[in-house]
Amino acid sequence: MAMDATTIEQMILAKIPDAKVKIEDLRGDGEHYAAYVSSASFAGKNRVEQHKMVYEALKDKMDGELHALALQTSVPEIK
Repeated sequence: MAMDATTIEQMILAKIPDAKVKIEDLRGDGEHYAAYVSSASFAGKNRVEQHKMVYEALKDKMDGELHALALQTSVPEIK
């Protein structure tokens, strides 16, 4: 069963409310996505810790409805 990008975005925002999230369906199949997540809550965390935060938000869907996720995380620049 496929997922839609909006559901993925909502799940991430539920756990990381300040995040800016962009989701791309890489194959058009609803199973292979790229996620770009930027959040101030990532500050002071290494890349692995940042990714764990995102995967925690999606844990019920990984390896099921969501087959693959290419993930990029970042801390927003202070202007």
